[in-house]
Amino acid sequence: MGYAMSRLEIESELFEGGNVTSEAGCSNRSDKPFCKVDHEIAQLTNLKSVPNERLHQLMPGKKKLPVSPVKMLAGREGNYSRRGGFSSADRCHMISRYLPVNGPWLADQMTSRAYVSQFSADGSLFVAGFQGSDIRIYNVDRGWKVQKNILAKSLRWTVTDTSLSPDQRHLVYTSMSPIVHIVNVGSATTESLANITEVHEGLDFSAADGGYSFGIFSVKFSTDGRELVAGSSDDSIYVYDLEANKLSLRIAAHMADVNTVTFADESGNLIYSGSDDNLCKVWDRRCFVAKDKPAGVLMGHLEGVTFIDSRGDGRYFISNGKDQTIKLWDTRKMSSNTSCNLGFRTYDWDYRWMDYPPQARDLKHPSDQSIATYKGHSVLRTLIRCYFSPEYSTGQKYIYTGSHDSRVYIYDVATGAQVAVLKHHTSPVRDCSWHPYYPMLVSSSWDGDVVKWEFPGSGEAPTPVSKKRIRRRYYY
Repeated sequence: MGYAMSRLEIESELFEGGNVTSEAGCSNRSDKPFCKVDHEIAQLTNLKSVPNERLHQLMPGKKKLPVSPVKMLAGREGNYSRRGGFSSADRCHMISRYLPVNGPWLADQMTSRAYVSQFSADGSLFVAGFQGSDIRIYNVDRGWKVQKNILAKSLRWTVTDTSLSPDQRHLVYTSMSPIVHIVNVGSATTESLANITEVHEGLDFSAADGGYSFGIFSVKFSTDGRELVAGSSDDSIYVYDLEANKLSLRIAAHMADVNTVTFADESGNLIYSGSDDNLCKVWDRRCFVAKDKPAGVLMGHLEGVTFIDSRGDGRYFISNGKDQTIKLWDTRKMSSNTSCNLGFRTYDWDYRWMDYPPQARDLKHPSDQSIATYKGHSVLRTLIRCYFSPEYSTGQKYIYTGSHDSRVYIYDVATGAQVAVLKHHTSPVRDCSWHPYYPMLVSSSWDGDVVKWEFPGSGEAPTPVSKKRIRRRYYY
């Protein structure tokens, strides 16, 4: 089913530079068309993915985009750009047209819900975390062989998040507990059973406050691998110093659960956070003006924030929200505090077991500071995640997200169009991950399937996937 419904209508366009659209087309689920992003980020995105002017000039005074692969290759061989080869923008223009939408091909099939999916920084490893205590690390370069099967220790409810260290030697995992466990990924042990076949060292994030209990929803390594940042159910952000082996910072950050947190850039000084208080906040560790006071606040979501992904430049990031939207933010638009009460909400709603109220779909925050909003996917039952597409292969031209309706959605950053909708799963897709260099996207779902979407694919028809019944429970 996934193969037939996800193929793009592009065979006739491959060598003529046609536009790529999905089976579902480019329409958002709204009566109002999305206007192009009239902002600096649209220009930055285009600069990363538009080829050299000499390559898209058909004749004096006339240009055409996108440029077909044949013309791009001919231009490279003829050295039209005077660079002797493709620039990074030329490369992105070529690769970003070939979306990873063919398939899917089955990578693994488990009997419990998948909560986490992520490629390593170099794409050689893939991590999937499941509710049934399993965390599997696959060697992508060796045909998706399971390199390490980790059985999580002291799991409460589910594996809520995982993070690989930049050198890919260690993995941390979290659950609804203040203890973050760290595993040696590089060891020879394939079956990593906590404190039986291998030590899973516990890092206690509650030690500074007397050891009280809370859960951790989100955890990330810093770029240098020396620190961890975590968001928790006690409304706080934690920073753990791995070299000193102690908690270095706790911020009482929000008025509700901190569902997502990440470092903004390579410096590690800026931190983004998102919460069930509907706010995104920016924290600058270099200049805390007052205790627990952020550098800025960004308003616009009508419901809780489920995930944040940074563009990596310390300026732009995206957030997924329970108001069924992804929002794009520019930190230069942040305010010093919140100035708006959401008193206009006149409905009772809980995303864990209720559909989003129809009357809320057209509501807009009166103080919305976002620079773009993307609609079409569904954020219900669990903390659905969204990301920018890879810089190397696409120039971060796209945004992609899982969805409660069992699909993966891909949006164009600058136009807001849905350029692809991937259909295969039978339960919510909480997480998905795009390979950093190749046109490959992996989605994992509560149906237990981990599947690969590729372009052009393996040359074979996708393997039929047998479905199994997974007991449903509605929590985070």
